[in-house]
This record gives sequence, structure tokens and C-alpha cells, in this order.
Amino acid sequence: MNARHFTYWVTTLLVIPFSLGAQSHDASVGNHKIHLYAAADFGINAEAVTFTKDIAPIFQRSCQDCHRVGGGAPMPLTTYEEVRRLAPRIKYRTAIRDRMGAMPPFFVEKDIGIHEFKNDPSLSDEELAKIQAWADNGAPEGDPADMPEQREFPESETWTIGEPDLVLSSREVTIPAIGPDWWGDIGLVPTGLTEDRYVKAVQVREVNDIPAEATSSTVGGRYMWHHMTYTSGALSEDETELVGRTTSWPIHEVGRNADIFPEKAGRILPANSALRLGAAHLHSNGRESKGHLEFGFKFFPEGYSPEYTRRGARLGNGIDIDVKPNQANQEFHSYAVLDEHTKIIAFEPHLHAPGVRMCIEAIWGHNQLTLNCVGYDHNWVKQYVYEDDAAPLLPKGTILHVIGFVDTTTDNQNIADARNWAGGGRRSVSNMFIDLGYSVELTEEQFQLEMAERRAKMKSRNEYDVGCPLCWAPVVPVTEEDASRPRGNR
Repeated sequence: MNARHFTYWVTTLLVIPFSLGAQSHDASVGNHKIHLYAAADFGINAEAVTFTKDIAPIFQRSCQDCHRVGGGAPMPLTTYEEVRRLAPRIKYRTAIRDRMGAMPPFFVEKDIGIHEFKNDPSLSDEELAKIQAWADNGAPEGDPADMPEQREFPESETWTIGEPDLVLSSREVTIPAIGPDWWGDIGLVPTGLTEDRYVKAVQVREVNDIPAEATSSTVGGRYMWHHMTYTSGALSEDETELVGRTTSWPIHEVGRNADIFPEKAGRILPANSALRLGAAHLHSNGRESKGHLEFGFKFFPEGYSPEYTRRGARLGNGIDIDVKPNQANQEFHSYAVLDEHTKIIAFEPHLHAPGVRMCIEAIWGHNQLTLNCVGYDHNWVKQYVYEDDAAPLLPKGTILHVIGFVDTTTDNQNIADARNWAGGGRRSVSNMFIDLGYSVELTEEQFQLEMAERRAKMKSRNEYDVGCPLCWAPVVPVTEEDASRPRGNR
């Protein structure tokens, strides 16, 4: 949690307006300042920083899942010989930190909001200081005896969620070397399940015939699928369609990380079900390619039943967007009032090529709380899954507000032509503004239990959780009349 200390009681805080916001931040690409740190500020002797002792452990944790032979990145970063000549570039790309082009591609702004996320590979201020000191001093190798053991990687790509309990494959698709983008339905994929199972984690990966050594200046050049929107549900008797209630799954996109659902909010794959791959977006990459998608599911144990089943609000606008040409710091806004107590599980900004930043904030009474701001790079569409004990807990009546920032100037190298106006649309040269993250609605009892667990982790009433505005509010007893009132439906 991003703990903040105040010298007055929280009960006072709840009625005096305050703002923890980032509205005035300059989101233009051209004015972004890289994050530079002095090693001395962390008690580090800059001249003593070496690759083997200081830098290699950072790369092993935050870089080598992709930057290795057979990985998704264009160059390996596993040995000193591979890394030394790239030191100035590594210093610059890591110092970008929270905007397009940053490495590793995890764009959370660290000076505001919540900082606890699952599978977070981002670098600390101290780690950036070490990299910068090392590069500035000629990238010394150091004592080979200090080098940690090399990580071992399997010959084929592994699942980041661990070995799945169920793997399903789409049909194989062929795309031409050059051609227009293609959207469409690529059919049903039966699960073969004979009983209902609840999903703990899901990961989608593309398997194609593009050589691992093929050169490409972008991540998209190594893949065929831009994205895949899919659902699941029970199969009809003739197995030609889904019937009854369907379940939506997080959208697969290039560069996106796996989805790990909370212990209390698994998603169902029913018996006799199938995936409906209803909206594929394929993009030619310069060579004729064949490939398919694999869907890996990890299940909760048999007999598991989720405590939270109702999905929360989704914000954004993918239709009537007016993006002006050659203009930085354009903003788009979307609001939703929460009908029920809500726990936000994940924040996932989705813009298109002009997108550079998105913020999410909660407005409770007079208080305006920025939960997070993250940079956006359309080459690396990321989701940010909160740690369970840091996920925002928002009372009913809260106004959720997302703000998208776009830059259509020539400083933004993702756009095709700075002179072009663009509206909403599915192609990357058009625009979207959506938070594709997900949340769950809570009963009064569930909400109070969640807040009690959160309070137990705080040291005193002066410790404030920006994602839980009522954590220190007095508990209001729930009467039988309150408990019997019907809940709102969405």
C-alpha cells in the first residue's frame, strides 16, 4: 500500500476535501523526463558497481524472461559479452521507466498511488542508480567469481502460470506477408470438461512458424495476432453455438501478461463447454506466417466455490472519440458511479497508437484519490493486477474516473501520420479509450471483512490506504432491514 501519514483523525479527513491527483502531469512524449539517480544517494560507490556483482542479478530477475536465446526479445542479455556494448542503450531505456519505450515494459508511475502488483518486474530507484553508474563508468565486468549462476531456460516456451491443467488450441490460421488487417470469428474450441471447474489463472500464447532468429524492430513483427476477444459457455446439443449464460475472459493482446484471479473470485469453465473465439484481429508482419493460439488454464481444487461472483463496472469509450492531429496532452474522461461495494482486481489501460498514459481515480464525497497512473505503449499492452491486500476497496456511491492521455505529435513514434484526424475504431490507426481491467462487487458483510483484514495490517490510524477510503471509518451496524434489501443489478 502507498501509506501516507496525516496528523489529524481520518474521521476529519473524510469530511475535509483533499486530492491525491496527477491531473497536471505533462503527458506529452516530447516533454517526458527520464529518471536519473545518483548512486551516492543510496550509499553506493559508483566506481565499484560491476556487471557480475550488481547488474547481472537485476537482469536475471527483470529482463531475461524475454532477453535470452529463444525469448521474445530481439537480443539476449545473459552474458557480459552480450550486454557490454549495449550499456548506454540499457541505461537510457530503463531510465524511461514509465512511458513508451521503457524496459522492462511495466509502466506504473512510482510517485503516486498503489505500488503493490503481482508479477511486477519493474526496477527500483536504487537499481536504476546502479545501472546508470555502471554504464557511466564504462560498464566494467567485475570479478567473474561474483557472477550468479546462469538461469536455465527450457528449449521451448514455458507457461508463466506454471504447467496448465488444461490447454486448448485454436485452429491454425495463415496470413499473407502483406495485406490488410483481418477481423473475424475463428470458431469454437470445446473444453472436453465433464464437470464445472473454476479457473485460478489463464494465459494465452501464440505459436507460429516465425523463426526465433528473425529480425524485427517491433514486438508485433514477431507475432500474427494483435488481439483475441473470447468468451466461454455451455455448448448446444449440436455443438454449433454457446447457449445460456456466457463468461467473458480478459482479452489477449501482444505483450500482455497472464491473468491470475484472486482466491475468492475464480471464473467458471462449465461442463460440456467451449471457448468462442469471436473477435480475432490478425496483422501481416512482412512474411507469410502460420500459427495458432494456445489457452492454458490453471484450476482451483475440485469442490472450490468462489465467494465473489458479480462483476463490477467497466469504464471507457471506444466509439465517439475525437482525436485531433498534431496535438499533445489530449485528454479523455469516463465516469461510473458504483452501485455496490467494489474491489478492483486489475487495472488495464487500453488505448491505441496515440495513447501515452492512463489514470484511474476514486471520488468519494469531497475526496479525489488517484489510485494509479501508468504509461501506455501500444507495442506492449499491459495489465496491472493488484496484490490481494492492496487492491482498491471502494464503497458504493464512489465515482470511478479514468483519464486517458494521447499525443498525436511527431514525437510519438507509434502514430502513422501526425497530420491525420482519427475517431474511434478497431484498427491501431483509429482510437480506443477503455479500462479493460476487472473488479468484483461485494456484499456489506464481505466489504466489512475485507476492510477489517486491511486495517489489521496497518500500524496506526495515521497510516492511510489510498485505495480504501473507509478503512478507518466507524463500522455502521447492518440491520435486518438493510440486509434484506435487494441489490442493484447491472
